[in-house]
Amino acid sequence: MLPTVFPTLTAQYASVRLALRSLQPQLMTWRRQIHQRPELGFQEAQTARFICKKLTQWGIEYQSGMAKTGVVAVIPGDRPGPVLGIRADMDALPIHELNEVDYRSQHDGVMHACGHDGHVAIALGTAYYLSQHRDSFAGTVKILFQPAEEGPGGAKPMIEAGALESPRVDAMIGLHLWNNLPLGTIGVRTGPMMAATELFHCSIQGQGGHGAIPHQTVDSIVVAAQIINALQTIVSRNVDPLAAAVVTIGKLTAGTALNVIADSAHMSGTVRYFDPSYRDFFAQRLDRVIGGICLSQGATYTLDYRALYPAVVNDPDVTDMVRSVALSVVETPAGVTPDCQTMGGEDMAFFLEAVPGCYFFLGSANRDRNLTYPHHHPRFDFDETALAIGVEMFVRCVETFCVR
Repeated sequence: MLPTVFPTLTAQYASVRLALRSLQPQLMTWRRQIHQRPELGFQEAQTARFICKKLTQWGIEYQSGMAKTGVVAVIPGDRPGPVLGIRADMDALPIHELNEVDYRSQHDGVMHACGHDGHVAIALGTAYYLSQHRDSFAGTVKILFQPAEEGPGGAKPMIEAGALESPRVDAMIGLHLWNNLPLGTIGVRTGPMMAATELFHCSIQGQGGHGAIPHQTVDSIVVAAQIINALQTIVSRNVDPLAAAVVTIGKLTAGTALNVIADSAHMSGTVRYFDPSYRDFFAQRLDRVIGGICLSQGATYTLDYRALYPAVVNDPDVTDMVRSVALSVVETPAGVTPDCQTMGGEDMAFFLEAVPGCYFFLGSANRDRNLTYPHHHPRFDFDETALAIGVEMFVRCVETFCVR
């Protein structure tokens, strides 16, 4: 039985909402089946087979094996029109689940700790409903079940494999279940929504020696410490104060004994920013800072810097459409919030660089049920009532974008 989080029914939406509510038990079943059998990126073979089995049962055309394990379902309406893409990621994380629930992960060390199991269930529910109601929309809906969002990234390989072609996608939408928002709310924001994600590994080579005779050495730890402090000035002194950015050193290793000056040090970190104009800036600036300090101290270095995902930037027109749909679903302005920007990264960004689109957050936290653990936590879980809300969002977007 669904809680009363759904808004009061209107005459226009009553029959559709009733049909979508009736899917809730099946959505929960699918989600829990997927949750019990999590798979890491590009290893989602069992999940893909589960998806293909359902699509076959419903008479939906699809292509499997795209970017290794990706699946693209194609659902035409009953008359010509535009093509709307819907994306659902399906990979899990290398985390050992600590939840004591009957649907907990059966794969030790692997867990759906970010809601991707729910994303697949929502996409399946959307596919099923649309396949049974082709007269409710024009054009075509393409649902992209994408591998490896958590890394190394499946969106770009799917694009390269032709996921947006035949027929060509005109616009893309996607959602993320979000425990930073309460159940019954939806986060929709125009422009930058999630940050560009870049990472780096740096090795400092000095000259080791006795801890009591430092003048005979080049202390790699001292050099690394100066670099770490100096890197913080990139954001504070080189980035526009009105443009958010982060440079974080998350790992530092050096040394073998307390009385030995380490000859080498190794650090790794991440860079996040929203403004696409800063692309390439941080890689160049890190190299200059690290190179300058190493030169002054007599050390050498190697820097491996990689841009992982660009920023997720929502198109204004598609976002306006999603926002209007969200207002019709929650039926209260307070339930649709633009305060949902995050420095987290997402390879949905590649789809939104290829075609205009909108990525939005679907509130899934429920404090009364202790469903508030953050994403990537071993006790992460969400209120499954959000599943039917997600299906309604997608279905309403299809009916709005793929007009009669």
